[in-house]
Amino acid sequence: MTQDVSRKLHVAIIMDGNGRWAKAQGKARTAGHRAGIEAVRRTLEAARDLSVGYLTLYSFSSENWSRPEGEVSELMGLLRFYLKNELSNFAKNNVRLRVIGDRERLAPDIVKSITEAEAKTATNTSLNLTLALSYGGRQELTAAARAMATEVAEGRLKPDAITGDLLASHLTTRDLPDPDLVIRTSGEMRISNFLLWQSAYAEYVFLDVLWPDFGKEHLKMALDEYERRDRRFGK
Repeated sequence: MTQDVSRKLHVAIIMDGNGRWAKAQGKARTAGHRAGIEAVRRTLEAARDLSVGYLTLYSFSSENWSRPEGEVSELMGLLRFYLKNELSNFAKNNVRLRVIGDRERLAPDIVKSITEAEAKTATNTSLNLTLALSYGGRQELTAAARAMATEVAEGRLKPDAITGDLLASHLTTRDLPDPDLVIRTSGEMRISNFLLWQSAYAEYVFLDVLWPDFGKEHLKMALDEYERRDRRFGK
């Protein structure tokens, strides 16, 4: 029987620490990014084993475009490699892929690979994987506000009809539940412009582990901490 993931947990992860991992290993930053890909694979498998229904990974932020050109080029190359080589694994493991973020800044061949991967995995139900690429929470909210302002200017929307639910329907995550748990690795304690609207009532867990070292035990640790929390949603 196909699993219904609609009521399963949504975990979002800020994957941080690739550069520091590489420096500690005496390697180039690019080696940290490559090791980070292996951590993604481990995390996908762990999420499925631990019955997580939705997994959102902060893969490349809007601000990351300002990094050195060589590093950005390496990251885009890794993205191409990942999209090409993981598609068969998505099919085998019944994983659905979505990508959120500003695709206009991505190369056309990458956009094409994303579109094809999303289409080919659209009916998969075991795990919903979302990659946040060229993504920024403030940028997403600005785009939603601009879209609604256009609708108002064209007479298709009345200002007093604008609600929180309507705004959410203009976000790139409109087909996803809000995250229940947000994890950040590397010991840093900030949200870095990630899912600002969607994570308003999420629980946060900050782990002192660099992303390339992240594994099933760390995900389980965060989930165990989440289970101990009393979520009151402001009530």
